[in-house]
Parts: sequence; C-alpha cells; structure tokens
Amino acid sequence: MTDTTAQRQAQALAAIQQAVGTEAGEDGVDLFADHHRDELPPSYWQQHLGDVAPTSAAIIGLLEFKSAWGENESEYFDFTLPGDVTNYVVSVHFDEAGEVDGIAMES
Repeated sequence: MTDTTAQRQAQALAAIQQAVGTEAGEDGVDLFADHHRDELPPSYWQQHLGDVAPTSAAIIGLLEFKSAWGENESEYFDFTLPGDVTNYVVSVHFDEAGEVDGIAMES
C-alpha cells in the first residue's frame, strides 16, 4: 500500500464519520446505516458491537476498507461491514486535487 493510498483511506474514513447525522450524509452514510440496522439480524450487531440496536455512528465505526479503484486506483475508496454480510458499500470519491468530493451508498 502506498503512502497516498493509506492517507486517502484515513481521509475517506474521517469524511464518512463526519458525515453521520448531517445533511451531507443523509443519502449515503445514514442511508447505509439505517438500511443495515433494519436488514441484519440483532445477533450480528450483538456480536460486533455488543448492542442489538446500535447507533448510526456505531455502525459506521465498523466499516472496513474493501477496495480502491478509478484513476491510479486512488479515485474511489469503498468501505463495507465486516463478515461479507452485504453487497453495499460506502464509496468515497476524491477529486483531481485529492479532496473528498462525494460520499455515496453503492451496490
């Protein structure tokens, strides 16, 4: 993993966490958390978080890096829940200047 890749992973996760509960996170981060809170069994949340009804922030805190793709494999960074339980990801897009310019829930 290059320094740029590691830096962008950290930057992407920070942007995702900052978007929780905001207007910017409404259609991406919060949608991802709400969808999975409803779709996954309480036992999943109990195992991973010790709580059967976790907050959106707690769910987002579980995200793991899945892949990087796009130009030089550093344009999009995708994160998902542990355990191969979903086809959905939270995808963070970086612009040409290396700044986060979008966060979306994708399948």
